[in-house]
Amino acid sequence: MALSASKLVFFFLSLLINAISFVRGQSWCVARSDASNQALQTALDYACGSGADCNLLQSDGLCFLLNTIQAHASYAFNSYYQRRAMAPGSCDFAGTGTVAKTDPSYGSCIYPSSQTGSL
Repeated sequence: MALSASKLVFFFLSLLINAISFVRGQSWCVARSDASNQALQTALDYACGSGADCNLLQSDGLCFLLNTIQAHASYAFNSYYQRRAMAPGSCDFAGTGTVAKTDPSYGSCIYPSSQTGSL
């Protein structure tokens, strides 16, 4: 099966962006894939109530879709983590969060990183 040139270019650009992010030491906090929905909801509520910027998770926000607890928790966890300057323990959320070296941004939902300054 042949890949179109545009798909190949997109693939290599995404690899390059992720490699640059890794080299620069950028990190993001995301929800663990094995966390229960109940635990994620509790942690999401905590993050949004404790300083995370959750405005983009509202129904008219750029990060509302994917409308899943996993996606919303990941965005909120990362906001909290970045606003606390990636302090030790700021990505735990009772064991539901984990630090990622790959940018979890998708579409027009951009996750702030330690290098972006747009927290």
